[in-house]
Amino acid sequence: MSTEKPSWFARQRQRFPWLDHLVRAGGRYQERYGDHYAAAITYFSVLSLVPVLMVAFAVAGLVLSGNTELLDQARAELAAAVPDKGLSDTLGKAVNQAIEQRYAVGITGLAIALYSGIGWMTNLRDAITAQWGQAREELPLLRTYLVDFLSLIGLGLALLVSFGLTTLAQGFAEDLLELVGLHNQGLPRVLFIGLAVLLSVAANFGVFLWVLAWLPRQRVSARSALKGALAAAVGFELLKQVGGIYLRSISASPAGAAFGSLLGLLVFVYLVSRFLLFVTAWTATARDNLAVEPIQPPPPAVIRPVVELREGPAPRQTAALLGIGAVLGLLLRGLFRSRRD
Repeated sequence: MSTEKPSWFARQRQRFPWLDHLVRAGGRYQERYGDHYAAAITYFSVLSLVPVLMVAFAVAGLVLSGNTELLDQARAELAAAVPDKGLSDTLGKAVNQAIEQRYAVGITGLAIALYSGIGWMTNLRDAITAQWGQAREELPLLRTYLVDFLSLIGLGLALLVSFGLTTLAQGFAEDLLELVGLHNQGLPRVLFIGLAVLLSVAANFGVFLWVLAWLPRQRVSARSALKGALAAAVGFELLKQVGGIYLRSISASPAGAAFGSLLGLLVFVYLVSRFLLFVTAWTATARDNLAVEPIQPPPPAVIRPVVELREGPAPRQTAALLGIGAVLGLLLRGLFRSRRD
């Protein structure tokens, strides 16, 4: 009996465990609708920009309303940046209106930010839970919103710490280079930039470790998410560097400055969302993290009476009639013989 040989790709998967791991991760990503979840995360991310900008305008209005000199300086810079007199007047009126309605804009922005932020966190947690292969538990709606809101606050604090450490590290490196007079030297500058990137990767590692281990509906151990968090931190830093190069390249043209930033942000958020979900699938499909899926019990048996209509006598009736006929035939035969005798 001849056995079919495995294909070339199957042999490569057996030969290279890392390739087999990537294939398993890709299968998990597709089976758990990774692209759909990434699109939902991107939608709520972009939607959250509107209330964030509203809150930023409200804060700027509070600051400018209490500082007349700063307000005049902002108006002068705005007029210098916009050469068109009509457009400059329109923007000036918008600034005055933002200052006058700062409280209403701030409260409205906070309310919308709360809604969009909880929706963003809900989709993010559901996406990560799906990539881990966990079943989503049906909890009360208010409890789900409360847990997602607390998770949103925790992630926000983690991001603030991460970006704060990165900014401080880069600023400290620049100040230190200027202090020792090496800011124009190539090698020391490259070394300090590399150190700042390493610190940024370390900060990102802490954030992604928290995301991979704590955001699923059923928390997993931090040890299970170590490799995935490291891969996510390095990949996210690379995406940030590529995104920075893209923004610098499109800022030269007016059209790119007007629309390129928004489109670039949209693409960046979508790529980061897909990358995060794929890393989650890659982490969940590691040999150490593969859980044996329980065998589902068979569905309950349903017994239904079957009614069949048949023409003519049933088989049992036919057999009984034949038996009766045979007995009667024997009796009649014996009766005729006795009369002849």
